[in-house]
Amino acid sequence: MDPIIVTGTLEQIEIGATGVTEIIQNVKTIVSTVKGSVPLDRTFGVTGQILDQPLPVAKALYTAEIVCEVERQEPRVKVVRVTFDKDSAAALDGKLIPRVHIKIKEGVL
Repeated sequence: MDPIIVTGTLEQIEIGATGVTEIIQNVKTIVSTVKGSVPLDRTFGVTGQILDQPLPVAKALYTAEIVCEVERQEPRVKVVRVTFDKDSAAALDGKLIPRVHIKIKEGVL
């Protein structure tokens, strides 16, 4: 299966999603959740510790965090790469919008 690109924003949750839709939704949820914000699972999500870092440092740290946490929390996928939207308006607001390129592992669907 070709890599699937998942943006770092969660638009709408489909209750009862299955298959590829469920996996993509799970990845979006992981990437868009700040670690420590889920009351019963403080380890869920990605860290907010990269705030106020220079942009190249923030991108590197955020990429590493996304790869580690997505593969740990959604074992059915392999992160192929992480890129960031080149949205200059978002960059001026201090926002990094990741695009997570994932590959669903063989035999999990």
